Amino acid sequence: MTAAGSVPPAKVLILGAGVAGLQAIATAKRLGAVVEVFDTRPAVKEEVMSLGAKFIEVEGVADASEAGGYAVDQSDEYKLKQQQKIADHIAKADIVITTAQIPGKKAPLLITEDMLKAMRNGSVIVDIAAATGGNTPFTKNGETVDYHGVGIIGDSGLASSMPSDASRLYGRNILSFLNLLIDGEGKLSLNFNDDIVKGTCVVYNGQIINERLNNLI
Repeated sequence: MTAAGSVPPAKVLILGAGVAGLQAIATAKRLGAVVEVFDTRPAVKEEVMSLGAKFIEVEGVADASEAGGYAVDQSDEYKLKQQQKIADHIAKADIVITTAQIPGKKAPLLITEDMLKAMRNGSVIVDIAAATGGNTPFTKNGETVDYHGVGIIGDSGLASSMPSDASRLYGRNILSFLNLLIDGEGKLSLNFNDDIVKGTCVVYNGQIINERLNNLI
């Protein structure tokens, strides 16, 4: 707010509503931005809306309930609808944060060259999926690329810029995970009714039990 009136809020588009995406929503809202969010998992809609963001829906999404919270490959028809929806919203965005990754595969290309050309001069893309190829065709991991006035920040190592906090959070996650594997007497106790234990176990009693790995064999 100024004596001459109020400044229009920045428009932020977030592609992917996982841990990083949800935190990006909360941060952008605290800074006063208008936030729109796209994700292939309809289950995250409630979380997105609870943080005050608008959820962009696309019909025909493949079921991701068995993917352990990650995105899954979609049909070609869905991808076309997805690209059109993103194109409609990205042209109005000042900041785009992309976090979409698929375990064991190259990151999906969500932002095409045509979409980049339609973006405003001076707008910025933060591509957190840079380590696996990025969500744009021009993302370079560890570099900031200028594409016709649009800055593409390809930084997969954001956590390393906060080593103390990152180490503490990582250690806390490891401790929480170990508590799922060990009983009160310090002995290994695997509860395969727990989704985390089941999803992270690869081999048990000489047999591959990980569903994702079995599907690749």
